Amino acid sequence: MGFEEKQAKLHSFKYTEAQQKAIKLVGSGASDIMLFGGSRSGKTFVFTSLICTIAQYVPSIRIAILRRHLKDVRESVFMDSFPKAMRLRLGWSRDRISHCFNKNDMVFRNPNGSEIWFTGLEDKERVDKILGKEFGLLYFNEVSQIPYSSIEVAKTRLAQKVPGWQNKCFYDCNPPSKSHWAYKIFVQKINPNTNAPLVNPDDYVSMKMNPMDNQENISSDYLEKQLGSLTGKNRQRFLYGEWTDDTENALWRQGSMIDKYRIATPPDRMDRIVVGVDPAMTNADNADTTGIVVCGKAWDYDEKRFHYYVLEDASLKGSPLEWSQEIYNCYCKHSADRIVAEVNQGGDLVRHTLTRTCNNLPVTTVRATRNKVIRAEPIAALYEQGLVHHVGVFQELETQMCSYVGPTKDSSPDRMDALVWALSELSGIATSRVRSFNMV
Repeated sequence: MGFEEKQAKLHSFKYTEAQQKAIKLVGSGASDIMLFGGSRSGKTFVFTSLICTIAQYVPSIRIAILRRHLKDVRESVFMDSFPKAMRLRLGWSRDRISHCFNKNDMVFRNPNGSEIWFTGLEDKERVDKILGKEFGLLYFNEVSQIPYSSIEVAKTRLAQKVPGWQNKCFYDCNPPSKSHWAYKIFVQKINPNTNAPLVNPDDYVSMKMNPMDNQENISSDYLEKQLGSLTGKNRQRFLYGEWTDDTENALWRQGSMIDKYRIATPPDRMDRIVVGVDPAMTNADNADTTGIVVCGKAWDYDEKRFHYYVLEDASLKGSPLEWSQEIYNCYCKHSADRIVAEVNQGGDLVRHTLTRTCNNLPVTTVRATRNKVIRAEPIAALYEQGLVHHVGVFQELETQMCSYVGPTKDSSPDRMDALVWALSELSGIATSRVRSFNMV
């Protein structure tokens, strides 16, 4: 029985027209299949349901579902799309799924011998454990957040020999900028490392899926009120599923300043680590995000100068108690040396909140005396020199950086501000432009 016939046999759930086209694409001879498009368009579900079916019909196959962070693959795939697909496509109960799932290893073991591994690529120990196995199928979920170097390493394990099965890779994403490696491979058909044409371009196929294609499975309120209210690049990306260009006059360029110097893992030793904070002053529904960005610096003995590393973007919308707790969590997680927080608005509230949550921790409050663009210019210059490296992909932060050209009434570059404060503290570049005092 062919692939499409097996899918047709499982008719308890009706795929949308776009999902049916995606299934035909997977059934083609291509080895690498990308689904890109807007939010809630059914990309993850169609790939996950195909994986459940493949695991059922291909005994002994080993499959990995990979995302940058383990918590994301657990919440978005294992806790949501995976049980839904097992129930709707195969009729499995939650108890039956739980019986086959090892929570310690994050592995689903089918009675027929097939396995589905769930993991994040940010955890070196977990990645090393996976690299000890061979796989017949890899699914990279939301690749806008995954560096290409991690993709290359994972694909070295696409070596399992399964009778009657052609090894494949699945990819999906809400499309980032055109400088991203996924656009280069699946649209331009070039190698992202060399810009040379792909050796086998027909192996790489892609398809756009947008939320309008999935209206029967999502609420009209989500389309109209959530996605319909987006503006600018977010509207292009999450509603229309379009790859975007860099913004003219922005201080940062995605390809030449961020992607070019991106790395998968940080140096073993950091000389100093700082948590930069741009706090929101209210927890109302329309409040700004509190920017929380962790950066470090390490001495390069070959170049005899410091390089800087963006380690985490933990920004969130929440109450002062919630964001102050997240700041404390980041400080502990990264063994940071200092917290640097802007207090231009609500300085007393910021000091009080951080003192209550982060008592006896080294906190410096800073007050801007120049506008955001002027403060950011020397930090952007560090990027131009190749001295700043993003350890992984921080899509929302990078979108702010590459689209900000000046203040508007509709947006606040909270993540970018937090980044600038952290790198300013580490580099010492902007110390003359702020007034600071310690609360230790």
